[in-house]
Amino acid sequence: MLGDREGVTRREMLGLFGCGMAHTLLGRNIATAQDSGRPPNIVFIFADDLGWHQLGCYGSDFYETPHLDRLATEGMRFTDAYAAAPVCSPTRASLLTGKYPARLHLTDFIPGIESLGDLEQPEWRKHLPVEETTIPEVLHKAGYLSGHFGKWHLNKDKEYKLERPGDPMSQGFEDVYTTHKPRLLTNKNVDPEDDPHNVAKITDRAINFMKENKEGPFFCYVTHNSIHAPEIEHPDLIAKYQKKPGADNPVNKPELGAMLEMLDKGVGRVLETIDELEIRDNTIVVFYSDNGMLGDPGIHPPLRGSKGNLYEGGIRVPMIVRWPGVVEEGSSSSEVVISNDFLPTFASIAGLSVTGEEVDGIDILPVLKQDGDLDREAIHFHYPHYRRQGTKPSGAIRKGEYKLLIRYGSPVGPKGYPDDVELYDLKADIGETTNIASKMPEKVEELYEDFHDWFEDVGAQRVSLKQ
Repeated sequence: MLGDREGVTRREMLGLFGCGMAHTLLGRNIATAQDSGRPPNIVFIFADDLGWHQLGCYGSDFYETPHLDRLATEGMRFTDAYAAAPVCSPTRASLLTGKYPARLHLTDFIPGIESLGDLEQPEWRKHLPVEETTIPEVLHKAGYLSGHFGKWHLNKDKEYKLERPGDPMSQGFEDVYTTHKPRLLTNKNVDPEDDPHNVAKITDRAINFMKENKEGPFFCYVTHNSIHAPEIEHPDLIAKYQKKPGADNPVNKPELGAMLEMLDKGVGRVLETIDELEIRDNTIVVFYSDNGMLGDPGIHPPLRGSKGNLYEGGIRVPMIVRWPGVVEEGSSSSEVVISNDFLPTFASIAGLSVTGEEVDGIDILPVLKQDGDLDREAIHFHYPHYRRQGTKPSGAIRKGEYKLLIRYGSPVGPKGYPDDVELYDLKADIGETTNIASKMPEKVEELYEDFHDWFEDVGAQRVSLKQ
């Protein structure tokens, strides 16, 4: 089991698992570009439950994130980046495969919870099938070595083993270290002063991987447990935030401030290592979150909602990309991007092309280079599950600046009750405070029909009324 100890580099295992699948690619066409130059390294830093509003570069004056703020000044900050789901496992699956969770039938966190209302949730998939092609398997064709360090949460349980199908090594990663959040309910001896969320351990392993493979190219997937609950960190650091102005505001949480500061320091160590290895000019750094912040959905201004629902606070996330000489320093983009986009984008960066009807993401390289826009009409969300915070099975579509939220109320699938839809103009009302559905019935019909067509196209699972 790798959950609480160092993993072992086992590149020979790739021949048993990831390499064969990388060549198959489920019928997709992957062609190597003619560029003979060495492709850039990719360092992807993944935060857990980090809200859009919680970084300094996104407007927070309470949380301290100097390294991430500097990263934003050295790269591009995205204002309209989305996770494909309001919870972790489906977003992580979409990121690695380029597919919508609805197409994968992996639509909730693993293992999920029971149905809490009148609707019966579908028999959704509680693991990422080994047959799915992932980013490291695609990048392998361009000569990349891939390392996974931290949270996985894409197998049936967390009893991770190097050789086990469904764990990171079977999905193309060659150097693996898996962790999970502190288990307070089963382990009363969690020490808040001893790296309880494994930020330092994850960072150490990622740094070692970069040092060992500095000649590149490599894909370094740094996937943290922070700032996911339980909200524990060094008491002295929590006390620092308890004394800060604004600590009594429910928007700000001293415990999360301490956890986020430690996460930010880990990011700083990764960036420092990239500079020490003199690979900065040929290394892309991406920072991203898997969903919005957990908590009261009404207290995360300027966005409404939180983890587990399809308001902006549950799915709009921070995203920063630094690529020296390509991405303009201090730039920002309001292009709508989503976690599905990473696989085709990284393939393009590596000099590969990925085509196929089941690749839902779009190559966002033109946005990074600022030499073109995306040919994207809409993004879609399907969350056929209940949450204990009150979320009901629902779907959503964003097309342009308009967003339609649909609460499912019929056994036939995406059709909700006629009065159970909400329409928002996100340009005028980013906080989704005013439902304008009754004022724009034609726009509601347009977006609803587009959503229904997408629902059928990806083979999304329907909810049904309980018998």
